[in-house]
Amino acid sequence: MSLIIPIFIPHEGCPHCCVFCNQHSISGQSSPPVNGAEVGATIRAWLARSKPENRGQAQVAFYGGSFSGLPAERQTELLAAVQPFRDQGVVQEIRLSTRPDYIDRARLDLLCRHGATIIELGVQSCDDSVLQQAGRGHSQADVEQAVRLIKERNLRLGIQLMLGLPGDRFRSLRNTAEAVIRLRPEFVRLYPVLVLRGSGLETLYHRGGYRPLSLGRAVVLAASMKKRFDDQGIRVVRMGLQPTRELEQSLAAGPYHPAFGEMVQARLMLRQTRRLLAGVSKSAPVVLVIAERDQSIFRGLGSANIKRLRHLGLLDRFSLRTDPQQPRHTLKVVQADSL
Repeated sequence: MSLIIPIFIPHEGCPHCCVFCNQHSISGQSSPPVNGAEVGATIRAWLARSKPENRGQAQVAFYGGSFSGLPAERQTELLAAVQPFRDQGVVQEIRLSTRPDYIDRARLDLLCRHGATIIELGVQSCDDSVLQQAGRGHSQADVEQAVRLIKERNLRLGIQLMLGLPGDRFRSLRNTAEAVIRLRPEFVRLYPVLVLRGSGLETLYHRGGYRPLSLGRAVVLAASMKKRFDDQGIRVVRMGLQPTRELEQSLAAGPYHPAFGEMVQARLMLRQTRRLLAGVSKSAPVVLVIAERDQSIFRGLGSANIKRLRHLGLLDRFSLRTDPQQPRHTLKVVQADSL
């Protein structure tokens, strides 16, 4: 497992104020900007807490803000602080997030010179109307251009998407998923839109101009998008914002749950279970095989999946078994008489 060393630069490098944004609440950071010396100290502290034999590659990740929108001197200061650890071989990767319209050849030259290996683009949507209503300040054409330039440098690409932006509909989300698949990122993050205090969206919400997704609807949409990306071999590495006290205190409305990702996985597990059981004879007892660590996901939050299976008359049609060889988040059906 990789060691992720987080460095927070909340809201730095981004003059835009998107309708959903309250960066301090999202990151949980409100302290003065981090300097190069503090970056080095943070890396040393994380490395000291993690024994080399207990980790794979170490990655320094700059969270928040739009890294390539920082002044060149500021980017150089932060990236140069990582270089001694790269030279020693104790840090292998540098990851950063930025906006699609803050990617060009000159910016990429600087990032590559200082060892950046992974760039995450805050795409949010591939629908120009939705982007405009969100106040993003970039277009889908900017996204496509940024991706082309990043791939020219053989940098690894991640894409961040939001579900439930103003003006978003199921069709625009589906089209966004298809557009992202064509871009072939290595991984994707899915974030349901939350209404945060101090954001433009809060004002719109209180005026009745915005209705956030319900938690159930957000789970359904995230599950649908994750399934599509999974089918195309694109990893979904996170669903839902990282729970923090600051985020929970700033939440005005929206589909927040600290276990949002697990709820999505549980829904997908339920979908798999129903599909597998539909493919076997009702008179044939079967065993469903899952990974040991997937027992809570199979049951669902508050045993929601178990209750649903009972309601559908499916709970008595199988017994459950765990297998250390079964891949996570997958199911296998075995005829009972073949065991």
